Amino acid sequence: MSSLAAASTTALSDIDPPTFADIEAAAERLKGKARLTPILESTLLNEKLGGRLLIKAEVLQRSGSFKFRGAYNRIALIPPAERQRGVVAYSSGNHAQGVAYAARLFGIKAWIVMPADAPKIKIANTRAYGAEVVTYDRYNENREAIGERLTKEKGATIVRPFDDPGLIAGQGTIGLETAAQLKQMDATADAFIAPCSGGGLIAGCALALEAKSPQTKAYAAEPAGFEDLKLSLEAGRRLENPPGARSFCDALLSPWPGEITFKVHKRLLGGSFAVTDTQVQHAMATAFEYFKIVVEPGGACGLAAVMTGQLPIKGRTVVVVCSGGNVDPATFAAALAAQ
Repeated sequence: MSSLAAASTTALSDIDPPTFADIEAAAERLKGKARLTPILESTLLNEKLGGRLLIKAEVLQRSGSFKFRGAYNRIALIPPAERQRGVVAYSSGNHAQGVAYAARLFGIKAWIVMPADAPKIKIANTRAYGAEVVTYDRYNENREAIGERLTKEKGATIVRPFDDPGLIAGQGTIGLETAAQLKQMDATADAFIAPCSGGGLIAGCALALEAKSPQTKAYAAEPAGFEDLKLSLEAGRRLENPPGARSFCDALLSPWPGEITFKVHKRLLGGSFAVTDTQVQHAMATAFEYFKIVVEPGGACGLAAVMTGQLPIKGRTVVVVCSGGNVDPATFAAALAAQ
C-alpha cells in the first residue's frame, strides 16, 4: 500500500514503508513549521576521540525533540474533514508533545495517553500545548488498547508513535537535512546513529541517507535491557524484550520494533548497540560539557554508543542524532553529578 493517509485503518503488516519521495514531500510540508536544527562540532572532543563527531541537535526542535516532524506530517495527511474531529496518540512524552503542538497548529483537539510515571516536564508541556492527557500504568495497562478506545469514543484519528509511514517520512527529514548539511560542510559521514525505540526515526533517516548519502551506514542505539532491535536484527525477525527490565531512558522503552519500521531496519541498518544507564549519564554530561546542550536520557543513547567505542569513530566521521532534551531537572543534575 502506498497511501500514507490510510495507515490508521489498515493492518500494519500490509503497509509499506514510505519512499524517498514521501520524505521529500514531508520536507515541503514542514517548511516554515519545523526548525532546521544545526550540526554541532567540538574540536576538543574530536581530538580526544581521534575522529570527527558531528551532533545533529534535535533537542532544539519545536517541542524539544524530533517527534514534532513526524507528528506534523502525519496530521497534515489526514483528510481535512476527519482532521477536525481531532487526534489520539499514546506516548511516554516526546511524541505526546509533538502531537499536542502539531494539533495546536492545526487548531484541532488532541487526546494523549501517557504513563503516569512519565517525566513531569513532559506531562506538563503536553497539557500546556492544549492536549487532554489520559494517564495509565505502563507496567499493568495497555496504552494501545486505551488509545483505540479513545479513538472510537471521540471519532478521532490515531497518530501512532512510530509504526506509521507518515510518521516515518516526517522523521526521515532529519536524514535529508543532514545529507544537505554535510554537503555544505564538504564532509562525508562514514556512519550515522540515532536512538531507537520503535524505530521510526532511524528507519526514516536510513531511507533518506540511502538516497542522498549512500556511503553513510546507519545504526541504532538502545537502552540495555531494551535492545529488542539489536536482538531482532541478529535473529532476522521481530523479537520482544523480556519482562522486568528497567531504564531511566523513558523515551525508549517500546517492547519490540515496529512492523513497518523493521522492514527498513532489516534492509538498511548496520546494527544496533545497547548502552547502560551509567553510560548514558556520561553521554549527557559530555553533550553538556562540549556542545552546551541539554539532552534527555533517551536522546543521548547514540552518543553513548560512540563514547563507549561500540561504534568506532577513530579516523572516521560519525553523525549522532541527539534526539530530545525534555528531561526533568533532577534527572539531568544527577547525570552531571555522577561524573
